[in-house]
Amino acid sequence: MTRRQHRRAQLADRRQALKAAAFCLLAALAPATPARSEGPLVEVWKSPTCGCCKDWIAHLEANGFRTRTHDRGNTAKRAQLGIDIRYGSCHTAFVDGYAIEGHVPAADVRRLLKERPEAIGLAVPGMPIGSPGMDGPAYGGRHDPYDVLLLTRDGGTSIYQTHR
Repeated sequence: MTRRQHRRAQLADRRQALKAAAFCLLAALAPATPARSEGPLVEVWKSPTCGCCKDWIAHLEANGFRTRTHDRGNTAKRAQLGIDIRYGSCHTAFVDGYAIEGHVPAADVRRLLKERPEAIGLAVPGMPIGSPGMDGPAYGGRHDPYDVLLLTRDGGTSIYQTHR
C-alpha cells in the first residue's frame, strides 16, 4: 500500500468514527419518544384469510385499541360468548367483558366501555358496505345504512347506534 493509499484509508476510518460518534450524540440528545398509548386490548377471532377482518383490526388500532388476533375462525367463540347466529358476522371479538360481533365502529366500542350497560355486547350483523373494514377502495365509496345492536343477556336486542 502506498503512503497516499494508507493516508486515505486512515481518513476514511476517521470519518466513519466521527459519523458513529455524531449518531450516538444525536441519539442521546434526542427527546424520548412518548410511549404508545395503552388502550384496551381487543381479542379477535377470525379466519386467517379474511381481508375485511384485517381492515377492521387496523381501524381499531388506528383508534387507540391494542389487538390480539386468533386466526382459527369465530364460530366457536361466537357461541361461547352467547351471540345468536342471526347476529353473526365474519369475526368475533372480546374486550373488557364485552363481546363485539362484526364491523362495529371503534367509537361505538369506546362508548360501550364508557357506559358499561348490562349486556353481552355489540353486533353489526352481516357485513354492511361502508362499515369499518368494509370501506376500502374496492367498494367505490359506497356506504349502506346499518345499525349497531346492543345484545342483551336475555337474548334480545336494541339499536345502540344508527349509521346512515
